[in-house]
Amino acid sequence: MAWREARQATVEQALCDGVPSETPAGLGDAMRYAVLDGGKRLRPLLVLATSEALGGQPLAAMRAACAVELIHAYSLVHDDMPCMDNDVLRRGKPTVHVQFGEAQALLAGDALQALAFELLVPDDGSVQPAMAARLCRLLALAAGAGGMAGGQAIDLASVGHALDQPALEAMHRQKTGALLQASVMMGAATAQRSPDTEARLAEYGACVGLAFQVVDDILDVTADSATLGKTAGKDAAADKPTFVSLMGLASAQTYADRVLDQAHEALRCSGIARPDTLHALADWVGRRDS
Repeated sequence: MAWREARQATVEQALCDGVPSETPAGLGDAMRYAVLDGGKRLRPLLVLATSEALGGQPLAAMRAACAVELIHAYSLVHDDMPCMDNDVLRRGKPTVHVQFGEAQALLAGDALQALAFELLVPDDGSVQPAMAARLCRLLALAAGAGGMAGGQAIDLASVGHALDQPALEAMHRQKTGALLQASVMMGAATAQRSPDTEARLAEYGACVGLAFQVVDDILDVTADSATLGKTAGKDAAADKPTFVSLMGLASAQTYADRVLDQAHEALRCSGIARPDTLHALADWVGRRDS
């Protein structure tokens, strides 16, 4: 997909320009290692695609795209640490704490989180104050106790425990889905949109987020570590509840397809004139192999 490859390259350059290397005690090296040269950049792509579909402000959208990716990167750094999931492989290379030590990894994650919000409130006038405040609020809500961090807490507390489908869905709507949905909503916040369109985009983002996690659970069972760029089979080894352990492999795939159908339907009802890129990103989520 030419659009996706072009935007991935633009986002990569923006992140390279935005994540500092000149920092005390080599902290920037750990930050750049965590962010650059890897990742699908799905969250930034959702920001940019939504903004473009609505005729949003490009400069604000790129800042929002980079900000949400920095939050995602920080979460991976902390998630991989021994006190959390204790993983040694991420994006096909040693995790940040393996490469730089636990203390530097912790600080790199902290610094990336702060940098994300710094990007949303530039002093050059490229993002209007009211829009900057809206973007900051959307990102904070998605990243905090009611979103990603809260979902991660539930995930850690659920190790060794069976969850039913509503509980599993609720956990992942926070842990994974909140940031993906926020990516869509941050893109929408850079443009004029009706309340109905905003509601449909929120539904689309929620469905894409849930489908992403179901597919992630499937790939943890069906793909190898080299393909995934992270340790395969880790959820089962850690006795974590997943959609595959709850439903079985075939039913989990059917469920992912059904959720993606709901995402497409939400877009069809959104009133957006050119939703093709958003449709394509949803299909990419469902068909990815890593």
